[in-house]
Amino acid sequence: MNNYTIYNNKEYVLTIHDLPQEDKPREKLIKHGPQLLSVAELIAVVFLVGTKNEDVLAMASRVIKEYGERSFTVQKNVNKMSQDLKIPLNKAAQIVACAELGRRFFQKNDRGVAVIRTPKDVHNFTKEIHDLTKENMIGIYLDAHNRVIHSEILSIGTVDTNIVHPREVFKPALEYCAAAVILAHNHPSGISLPSLSDLEVTRLVKKAGETMKIELLDHVVVTKEAFKSII
Repeated sequence: MNNYTIYNNKEYVLTIHDLPQEDKPREKLIKHGPQLLSVAELIAVVFLVGTKNEDVLAMASRVIKEYGERSFTVQKNVNKMSQDLKIPLNKAAQIVACAELGRRFFQKNDRGVAVIRTPKDVHNFTKEIHDLTKENMIGIYLDAHNRVIHSEILSIGTVDTNIVHPREVFKPALEYCAAAVILAHNHPSGISLPSLSDLEVTRLVKKAGETMKIELLDHVVVTKEAFKSII
């Protein structure tokens, strides 16, 4: 984002207050999502506000210029970052925390391309939902070789109810050009036996998949200790 403009042959520094409401980083993020924001704008969202001496967008742009994008991912010392960039400790802490979150999420998910061929593979792939107190429905999207190309939480239900519509299942399938889909959801009760609603959801999604030529390979109920394939 260009933070400078020329007015009467003089360079004028734009501040967050000079921007139209829809162009302010936080509002822009809410309306359009993160993909349209520059790195400086994303950092401005993290900072939320500047200081009495420096506008938040000016601060974000400066720290990127002075520190470089790559340094954010490796610097773990809050005090050093604060001193290097001349920013408050809480701002440095926000940057370090965000970088650490990104690093942990990347390490957690960077396990190579998963291949799912059996219900047991599904059980292993969905460990993060086994102990949850509400039903979470996960869509697992595969290519023609059963490799996972995408997965996401499709719905979060009550303690014992999870309703998902076929359109919610197949929207990501179309977006990621999936050849097949696997559904999986947890039962907080610890009992892996499918309910009548589980059977009905499976029937509806399978029928919709046949129409769209995207196969529902399986729907697996998972718990910490067990799993049950519905198809």
